[in-house]
Amino acid sequence: MFANKDKAMSINVVAGLALGLGLAALAAAAAGQASEPRPRAREFGLVVGVLPTGPLNAITDVAGVKVGQVTIIEGRDVRTGVTAILPHGGNVFQDKVPAAISVANGYGKLAGATQVRELGTLETPIILTNTLSVPAAADALIDWTLGRPGNETVVSVNPVVGETNDSWLSDIRGRRVTKAHVLEALRAAAGGPVAEGVVGAGTGTTCFNFKGGIGTSSRRLPEAKGGYTVGVIVQTNFGGVLTLRGVPFDRKYARPAPAAGAAEANPAGDGSCMIVVATDAPLDARNLERLAKRALLGIGRTGGYFSNASGDYALAFSTAETVRFPHEAASPLRTVTLLREDAVSPLFQAAAEAAEEAIWNSLFKAVRTEGKDGHVAEPLPLDRVRELLR
Repeated sequence: MFANKDKAMSINVVAGLALGLGLAALAAAAAGQASEPRPRAREFGLVVGVLPTGPLNAITDVAGVKVGQVTIIEGRDVRTGVTAILPHGGNVFQDKVPAAISVANGYGKLAGATQVRELGTLETPIILTNTLSVPAAADALIDWTLGRPGNETVVSVNPVVGETNDSWLSDIRGRRVTKAHVLEALRAAAGGPVAEGVVGAGTGTTCFNFKGGIGTSSRRLPEAKGGYTVGVIVQTNFGGVLTLRGVPFDRKYARPAPAAGAAEANPAGDGSCMIVVATDAPLDARNLERLAKRALLGIGRTGGYFSNASGDYALAFSTAETVRFPHEAASPLRTVTLLREDAVSPLFQAAAEAAEEAIWNSLFKAVRTEGKDGHVAEPLPLDRVRELLR
C-alpha cells in the first residue's frame, strides 16, 4: 500500500512504548523513508563521555518520568507530531516539581517560560511540537490539567510547550497537530524505551542539514557521588558545523546531494533545539537552571553555535519527592533537603554528556524522509562516521 506515494495517506503513530518502534517503521514507509533499522550512537561505537548510562540510556531511566509520542504523516506534505514528557505519574498540578529554564538563543516560542522562571515550578507535563501548533498544544494541556481528578476548582494553568520549526518538510501552515493528537500523546505516555529519530515532534525536523528528530540518553552517577540519574530528551532542528570528537565532517558531507528530481537539502543554517532534562537529585530551581545550562553544552559539542534564528532552550526539573511543591498546604512554611553546591558538579557533567549523546541518537536513528515540495532529508552518513571514529 505504501508504493504509491501519490495516494493520500494519514497515519498517526503512537510511540514511546516498545511497540512504538515497530509502528514508527510503518510510518516511515508511508513517508517514503528507508525502513531499515539504524543503530543508536553507542551501538555503533560512538561512546560519549565517561559516566555510565542508565539501563535504557533514556530520560525514562529517571524513575517516574514518562514519554508519549504521536507521529503525524499525511500524504506528501505533512511530517510532524507531538512528544509529551510527564515528570511523574500523579497530578502534576497538585504535586508540582521544581524546574528551571536556560536560554542559549531566544528565537523561539517556549510557552509558559516566564512563570517557570518566576516561581521555579512546573505544574503541567511538557509538550514538544512544531512552531505553529504551540497554541493547540497549550489548549490541550489546559484541558488535560482541568480534567485531572482533584483539579475541579482550578482556574489558572501554566501550560509548558516547546517547539521547533519543521516547515521545510511539512505543511506547517496547515496546522495539522490538533488537541486530539496532544491528548493522545499524553494518554500514551509510559516509562520504558523511547522511540527516537523520525517520530513525534521530530518527524519533520532537520539537523546539520541531515535528518534530525527525537533523541534521548541518560547518565547514572556512582554511589559515592550520590547515585543520582540524569536523563535528557532532545528535539533537534538546528544547524552549524557537524563535529565528531572535535573533527568536522568534510565539506562534501555538509550538504548531501539531492535525490534525482528533488530539491536541494535544507539551505537554512538556522533552526532550533529543545532539550528537556530530568533528574532524581534533590535540586531547587536555582541549581536546576545551572543544570539546564550545562545541558546546552551538548549543542556546542556537536557543532552548533546558537545561530541568529535558532531557538535553543533547556528545561530541567527534579522528580525528587522531597523537593516537590504541593499546590495546597496547611502550613505557610516549607522545609526541604537539598543537595549542596559542592556536590552538583557530577550532575553537570552528566547533563552535558547525556545531551550530547541524545543529539547524536537523534541523528543516528533518523532515516531518509521525503516531505513537502519534494524536499528530502538524508540521514547521517554512517560510513563517514565510521571513518572519523577510526
